Amino acid sequence: MARFTPFSTEPQPERAILVGVDTGKSPWPLEDSLAELGRLAETDGAVVVGTLTQRLDSPVPRTFIGSGKTEELVRLVNALDADVVIFDDELTPSQQSNLERAVKEPKKVIDRTALILDIFGNHARTREGRLQVQLAQLQYLLPRLRGMWSHLVGEQTRGGIGSRFGQGESQLEVDRRLIRDRIATLRKELKSLEQRRGVQSKARWDAGIYRVALVGYTNAGKSTLLNKLTGSEVYAKDELFATLDPTTRSLDLEEGRKITITDTVGFIQKLPTNLVEAFKSTLAEVVAADLILHVVDACDPNADREIEAVNNVLKDIGAHDKRSVLVYNKVDLLDDETRKQLEVTHPDAVCISALEGKGLRGLLYRIAQEASDGDTTCTVLVPYDKGMLMRMVHERTQVISERYEEGGLLATVRASQRMAMTLSPYMVG
Repeated sequence: MARFTPFSTEPQPERAILVGVDTGKSPWPLEDSLAELGRLAETDGAVVVGTLTQRLDSPVPRTFIGSGKTEELVRLVNALDADVVIFDDELTPSQQSNLERAVKEPKKVIDRTALILDIFGNHARTREGRLQVQLAQLQYLLPRLRGMWSHLVGEQTRGGIGSRFGQGESQLEVDRRLIRDRIATLRKELKSLEQRRGVQSKARWDAGIYRVALVGYTNAGKSTLLNKLTGSEVYAKDELFATLDPTTRSLDLEEGRKITITDTVGFIQKLPTNLVEAFKSTLAEVVAADLILHVVDACDPNADREIEAVNNVLKDIGAHDKRSVLVYNKVDLLDDETRKQLEVTHPDAVCISALEGKGLRGLLYRIAQEASDGDTTCTVLVPYDKGMLMRMVHERTQVISERYEEGGLLATVRASQRMAMTLSPYMVG
């Protein structure tokens, strides 16, 4: 007879309740926004056990949802034995503190921003990615410190014996100073990494390499597309924010031109402002790109809204006026009629299936067209002692004809404006 009953040591997923408020001002239907919030919660390891919705003209200053709805939320939390309440909109520090007092510890109340930051913290792999996430988390935490230390602040304000030390306020100020110092240190480290990235980016510019950046809503299939185009093995999974860190791979087009393709962090509606700010050094790859491939999940019913959300972020980082190509991915999941309608309504877009490799040849042809736009034809005589330049002629231009002369390599090429400038001292005729 066993002396004890074995029990599982596997961590149990947190039980989450989602809360959404419809003010009639969002371009997204509330049910679709909450469905996305549910996917975010599941990505972070929680299980959604209930939802609570409300229609308001504007959020209530004290609790966001009002006293009556707060009481309903408390009853729902207790009935479903929930561990965490997740709001679809960003809460002010006081709203979060008031709601947590209502549901009582150890129940937690967080908002969409905190959830996204937690997911980013779990998914960041590179040093730069971890620093960026930590910076955004600290910026989010700083104004919320007062609520976290309210139990000590309360002791001071009650008066009486021991109240003169002001322990709550002093600890609060210490923590604020430590966080501000850490934020300053992180910004300095990120600035250093940004400068290093800028040097690498300038080297690619000077080498005349055409740069392509993949952008799109999270889970649109950017990493899968990068893997298919370049034969790389970037982590790709059917979940929100599967990859955060930018990855650059090189690719040779059929014409012989070498290009680079960079996969970037996926965007999302209501993306926290401080997160965009923290990831600006990463998103600088988008700003520096010659061409943006805007990847869209063709079978998502909110595809048009997702395009708008991505365009808003591109505008925020100053990349909205870049040359771009709309790429509809996952068209293998569409029926023939829907696909034909998509091709009619978006004639300039490219339809592909990155997972099955369909349409990639057409996409590469479109990239080659964009890359060669503005090219000039010239004849150059490259001396034999300019080995690096000779290599660049073969890798960075489309060679129309070439022959070896006594003075060097005589070649007629189609070159980009940057390469034409590099080759200008060696042009003949």
